[in-house]
Amino acid sequence: MSDSLPQPIKMPFLTRGTKFLLAIAGIGVSVYIYRLIAGLGSVTNLDNQYPWGLWIAVDVATGVALAAGGFTTAALVHIFHKEKYHAVVRPALLTAMLGYTFVVIGLLADLGRYYNVWHPILPSMWQGNSVLFEVGICVTIYLSVLYIEFVPLAVERFKGRVNLPAPLAFLDGFIEWVLGIMEKTLCRFMSIFIIAGVVLSCLHQSSLGAVYGVLKSRPFWFKPELSVLFMFSGILGGISLTLFASMLSSRLTAKAKVNDGLIERLSHFVGWGLIAYFYFRFWDWLAMTYTYQPGRTEGLDFMTKGPLSFNFWIVEMLFGILIPMVLLLYRKTRTNHFWRMTALFLVVSGVVAYRWDTNLAGLLVIVSYLPGESTVAYTSYTPSFVEWAAGMGIIAYGLLAFSLGVKYLRVVDHRLTDEKHETVKVKATETVPA
Repeated sequence: MSDSLPQPIKMPFLTRGTKFLLAIAGIGVSVYIYRLIAGLGSVTNLDNQYPWGLWIAVDVATGVALAAGGFTTAALVHIFHKEKYHAVVRPALLTAMLGYTFVVIGLLADLGRYYNVWHPILPSMWQGNSVLFEVGICVTIYLSVLYIEFVPLAVERFKGRVNLPAPLAFLDGFIEWVLGIMEKTLCRFMSIFIIAGVVLSCLHQSSLGAVYGVLKSRPFWFKPELSVLFMFSGILGGISLTLFASMLSSRLTAKAKVNDGLIERLSHFVGWGLIAYFYFRFWDWLAMTYTYQPGRTEGLDFMTKGPLSFNFWIVEMLFGILIPMVLLLYRKTRTNHFWRMTALFLVVSGVVAYRWDTNLAGLLVIVSYLPGESTVAYTSYTPSFVEWAAGMGIIAYGLLAFSLGVKYLRVVDHRLTDEKHETVKVKATETVPA
């Protein structure tokens, strides 16, 4: 048996941290089931004026953005042929798969008639002129593609190690044969799934911004640049989360190994990307200051001068863009493990703050379109206990699932991919006898 194959990490899973996450997740499951039984209006503080609350901000807005590392790294390695970054694909793929999985779980809680979620799959119910329909179809297909892309990691873990108990031992050979067939088949067609995943995720990330951007009744959202900003923030947030999770895992367990030089080079790319992101974010803000428009101007004031001003100027702009930009572009701080991890964490926090600022400012400022002069009113929203508990439970389950991947599948072990690529290089340089 090759030593390069992934072995389960010999360390206790039920640590103090995982026990805390299990407790949060258990509470989340309880209130989640209660919400599905009791209904949406009776257990949440959502209403017709504020229909998109905490769950949308957690799963669709934030979770989707931080899951973008999967398609970004897949495109970098398999489409642009930057094979030296192949080691990052494993944790990015797991992050994307878990992110989209728990986005769907959170979305079910947010749908009033969650039992009809399968309707868009039927061609007879397609709404081709709806951006939200395109988002739903892309999420459904892309989530399936992510699970297909993840199968080789599971096959790699179990192939050659099937050892069922005595009554079922006769199935060992059959299961090994099935795993071998799956590995060969997926390797042959994996490039197709990777390209499909990149296309679907790009469509979904940009269309999610378009869902906000086409809502004319919410003037703060009604603008074409939201698609670009949602795509850009998703790319930077997804890569940063993947790199941060990889570095954090390597510090929590000695068996999770990372190639520090590779992490450092990708972090440098994030630093340059923050410059472009800051440019677009700056012009998005500036374009709304030219003239007065009911709803949009009040929404901007609400975000930059009102209750969200600290979140916008300090959390998003200063700590989310400017400080990590300097830390990642300056070589001395970028090569320092502490400052690099700090910068990557700040980028993730800034992307989360951007999505929350956009969601809240667009919903809390309401424009009346009754005959006569347009009037602007402000509303308020405080998530209920059920909303908080279910949202935190979804996040806790995501963290637990990622820790299981680190422990049993060794998704954060760059030595595995490094050894495979070294083997490929050696074979490629072997001379063939004349």
